[in-house]
Amino acid sequence: MAMSLLKALAKKARAPVFAAIGENGLTAVDGLALDVRLAFKASPREAGILLVIGEIDAARLGYLERLHDQLPHPRATVFWRTESLARFGNATVVGEGEDAAEVIATVYRRLLAGDMPSEPDLLPDEPPNDWRGKGDHGQGGEGMMGGAPYGRPMAMPDDDIRDGLQLDAFTAEFGPFLPTFPPGLVLKLTLQGDVIQTLTMEHPPFPQSDETSAAGALRRAARLMRLIGQPARAERLQRLAMQIAHGEKPGAADNARALPRWVLASIPAGLGVTVDSGDVRARLTRTLDALHASSADYRQTTIPADARLDRLLAGLEWHEAMLVLASFSVGEIMQLGVNMRSEAAEVTNNAHESHRGHSSHHGHGAHGSHGGHG
Repeated sequence: MAMSLLKALAKKARAPVFAAIGENGLTAVDGLALDVRLAFKASPREAGILLVIGEIDAARLGYLERLHDQLPHPRATVFWRTESLARFGNATVVGEGEDAAEVIATVYRRLLAGDMPSEPDLLPDEPPNDWRGKGDHGQGGEGMMGGAPYGRPMAMPDDDIRDGLQLDAFTAEFGPFLPTFPPGLVLKLTLQGDVIQTLTMEHPPFPQSDETSAAGALRRAARLMRLIGQPARAERLQRLAMQIAHGEKPGAADNARALPRWVLASIPAGLGVTVDSGDVRARLTRTLDALHASSADYRQTTIPADARLDRLLAGLEWHEAMLVLASFSVGEIMQLGVNMRSEAAEVTNNAHESHRGHSSHHGHGAHGSHGGHG
């Protein structure tokens, strides 16, 4: 009796969803997040539905499979604006013209009622590194801090880039479905505590539509509001963005309430500075100015060639870095990554040229010396 009552109550709850966003899926998820039938979660461990929206390329399918297996049972996958993948078995696909929120809510109700089975793991339940029987004590460790104890490497001491203190440095990949990251972005970060020491871009973000419009700028502002702990203001901005996207022109009073200027004080000054766009505050101010003027115009900034993602994020604490990422459009993040890779390639080429020139010079010197002996 008690279990039946709990099931009945659970079926009336909002469907807990974790979104794996692919190409051109971000705007649709932002709109879907306003639907009262769904509750979008920040962690797959809290969700019952994995929503895959937009195309996911082959390079990031492995990440998607690992993400799927992190959802607790009962669980199901729903594909929207993309085809289902064979690895996911009989996953639900939202058809053309269907109400995506209703499809997701129905799948969740069926899961709870036992009318559809929970999806099995896609990957074998194995540790990331083989550790059994290895090392000094058979648990994968070597010496004091080496090896991979129980399959997971230990953090090793390294100099903090800010003050040189020796702290444990941990390197791992983050993304491509981390909610605070642009969809698709994979960064390999070395962290000491919550401070970013170094980074490389393993995969760029997925391209997204509607990024350069005023509505797109308001959605970015909404994500910033969530990061600084203002979910109600974020929702108000999302609704204004939907109005503007549908050709409506909100009143100036509504705009002023949605994003008052005092909000800027919640964001640290001097974060993520580029020559053309200034810092995070400046980028948000441009959105705020357009909003208060009830203007649909929004000027996309130009990313200078010397602006690189690693230089913008290195030395920042995690929450600061997330604010910087959220202040740029996906296209701007992609350009910051291109600049980073281009400069790295130039450094590599210069090193090769220097080595080639040194080898050539060394060869000529040897030949002259040999001739002198003659």
